[in-house]
Parts: sequence; structure tokens; C-alpha cells
Amino acid sequence: MSTVEANLEVTAPAVPAQDLELTEARQAQVGDITVRRLLPLRLRRSVGAWCFIDHYGPQSVDGVAGMLVPPHPHIGLQTVTWLLAGNVLHRDSLGSEQMIRPGQLNLMTAGRGIAHAEESPQRPDPVLHGVQLWVALPEASRQVAPAFEHHADLPATRLGDFAVSVFMGELAGASSDATTFSPIVGAQLTALAPAAGPADCVLPLDAEFEHVLLSVSGPAQVQADHGQGAPRGVGLEPGRLLYMSTGHDHATLTAPPGSCVLLLGGRPLGEKLLMWWNFVARAPEEIAAAAAQWRAGQFGQVGGYSGEPMAAPPLDVTRLRRPG
Repeated sequence: MSTVEANLEVTAPAVPAQDLELTEARQAQVGDITVRRLLPLRLRRSVGAWCFIDHYGPQSVDGVAGMLVPPHPHIGLQTVTWLLAGNVLHRDSLGSEQMIRPGQLNLMTAGRGIAHAEESPQRPDPVLHGVQLWVALPEASRQVAPAFEHHADLPATRLGDFAVSVFMGELAGASSDATTFSPIVGAQLTALAPAAGPADCVLPLDAEFEHVLLSVSGPAQVQADHGQGAPRGVGLEPGRLLYMSTGHDHATLTAPPGSCVLLLGGRPLGEKLLMWWNFVARAPEEIAAAAAQWRAGQFGQVGGYSGEPMAAPPLDVTRLRRPG
């Protein structure tokens, strides 16, 4: 995925900041696909090292282009592609070419620089539904060599009435082999059909992490102790993001069978991030240099893609230097 937006909008938190926050997604356009953009927000740019969340679909791609994101560059981050339905073809400047399907993980580490493209194949599955996530690399790892990995078999476990697939980090004893550079977790929880009533579980959380929960399919209820007496119930549906600050060691999740929720979290990065277009950096000069390198064709070629690469949007370095 790619973003060309410069301005970010955010709805006012529905619950007190620094503990629980409920925010609404913004609509954004990526090619022909409309996405629910849940992160970054003006008031919250990252959660742990997670710094970008786009949720798209489910939508029919029968007879239409589907996903069509031309070659574009990245620095200073990892891209995490996770599908719930459909299939997407990844190509990058390392020569990687990999189809991804639901329940599998495509993980690309940009490091000091990589280019890639993502598109629906010529004969796509009829429905496309998924999320595109970015993980900011910490200062010590920002200049690592670019890399790509595909994980077809991910650890699975069960929490109460929920099936759990862990694609990054560790949850409830299940640990992913995906490469991470800071303490984070990423998991999908799918509500099963219990003998009676809705599915529920007690979700164990690392109290040193901040977390977000988002529904990608169907409604869900989250009960979390917010430090002000009885636990507060929060309703989730696609397009809503619940943030939980550090200090939470569990939450209770309830949902009808078939609902699907993502858990993302991590230890607060403690570093100021500067995000522009597809770059995560620390200083405007780094952004300007990366943009110049892309325009000069110095990120390498993405083989197999038929079409022109994505053009970098106009860069206002003065604006990037402004606080906030």
C-alpha cells in the first residue's frame, strides 16, 4: 500500500486519553480501492512500533482491476500484508515474487531502501479483503539491509471461544517466526460457535505494551479495566479502533460467531517518527534524500510489473520541519 496524504484527521477520543481511546477511521483512496485508514491519526501516530493501518474490503474484484499499486519506495519500516479473503501478488526490487492468500504473511523489511508493487493477479479470487500494516524500525535498525519473507504456516492457538493466529510476536504461548526489530504483537482472533450465547475469551496482554483492537469483520464487545472503577465496555465494528495504554494485562472479548478482530501492540517506541508518503524517518533531510533517490531511479527495478512506477508527490521540506 501507499499513501499520498499530507493532512490527517481524527475524531475526538470517546474515552479518556492515555488509557482507552475509541476513534473512527477516515476514508482514503489507494488506486481504485477505498480503505478505512485507522492509523496514523493526528493525535496518535503510532502504537508500539505499529504506525500505519489500512483496512480494505470485503469488495468484489470480479471483472475489475482490484488491487493495483504500482512500484513505489519505502525506507525505515516493515510492511505487513494480511488477507482475510482474496489473493495479492507481491513483487519487489530484490527480485521477490510471491502470491499471498488468507492466513499467510508477507513481510517486507525496507531498511535503508526497497521498492515494491502489489496487485491482484490476472485471475483473482472474486472477493478481496485485508489489511496493510506498517511497523516503524527503531533507530538501531533503520539502516538494515532490505529483505522479504513469506510465512505460509503461522502458529495457531485458541483462547476461550476464539481461534487465534499469531502473525507477529507472541500471544498466549504461540510465537511467530516473522522477523521483528522491537517487542510487538500482531494476531487475528476469530469468534467460533460456542454451545450457547456469543463467543467470549479473556485476552492476555503484556502490561508493558500499548495495544489496539479493531474489528475487520462483524461486531465485537471489549471489556477493559480503565483505572476508574468497573471495566468499561466498548463496542467495535469495522472502522473503529480501540486504543489501550500500557498497564493493561487483560481484556475480555465477546462477539457473535464469525466476527474477526485484530490485536496489535508493542512496547512504546519512545522515538519521534517523521512520516511522509511511504517513508518513515527522523529528519526532513532524510525524507528529501529518499525522494530524490526515487526520482533518480536509485531504488532498483521491480521486475514483472507492466506499467509506470508511482510518482512521488511534491515535497515541502519547510512543512516537514514544523513541530507536530
